[in-house]
Amino acid sequence: MIQIGRFNNLTINRLSPHGLYVGNGTIEILLPNKYIPSDYELGDHIEVFVFKDSEDRLTATTLAPYAQVGEFAFLAVRDLNSSGAFLDWGLEKDLFVPFKEQNDRMVKGKAYIVRLYLDNVTERIVATSKINKFTENHLDIDVNEGDTVEIMIYKYTDLGVKVIVNHKYWGQLYQNEIFKNLRIGEKMTAQVKKVREDGKLDLSLQQNGMAIVSEIQTLIMDKLTENDGFLPYNDDSSPEDIYRYFNVSKKVFKKTIGTLFKEKKIIIADSGIRLA
Repeated sequence: MIQIGRFNNLTINRLSPHGLYVGNGTIEILLPNKYIPSDYELGDHIEVFVFKDSEDRLTATTLAPYAQVGEFAFLAVRDLNSSGAFLDWGLEKDLFVPFKEQNDRMVKGKAYIVRLYLDNVTERIVATSKINKFTENHLDIDVNEGDTVEIMIYKYTDLGVKVIVNHKYWGQLYQNEIFKNLRIGEKMTAQVKKVREDGKLDLSLQQNGMAIVSEIQTLIMDKLTENDGFLPYNDDSSPEDIYRYFNVSKKVFKKTIGTLFKEKKIIIADSGIRLA
């Protein structure tokens, strides 16, 4: 089955004046000349993105859009008309957002978080900024505490930052654990701290357990060696300064230097830490 709006692994069947025809044994799709790779052979498999062109014909491309159907993306409005907005999503043909799928009227030049989906009637790829209907927080979600997940920054709240998890769920980063600026639409990984009873996820940008402590131990010792055995950071340093330099929370930093001190590898002074 060929999936519109997704990457498909298809077979190169034949060459035509307009390009290569690729397919899955049942359906053939044109890969236009401008997308043909320099080295190919008939019978090879090729990874292509499938969409409908302006004449409703299935078309393949080797270009990679910023998102596929079923995913969220932070995309800028390239143009507007009487029907809706057109977003830049990395392909020559812009991504359409009908007015009925806009929370607020989109503005040319601004960027919005949208979710890509396939219109059931036209089978065209479209987007919506009404994303609540696509987030599925419930009790049988497929992530567990301790899992590493992909997140997209959605918006700032009184508690911290609300995020989209694995293109499916709502998650929360708490303000007291955020030590760097996070941009709306930014993607990164996080760890699941807790799966709440309402199905929402509490997250952390820090790794869990002793693995991160061991990693930071090595980092601190390397930094001390590089800086003549001294670093101007200790228990009194601000969380922001520690995160900026070591990319960890103050809690993890304090635990790590405490371990190094007990192992008699460092000395903790009023002005910082130094090699023992």
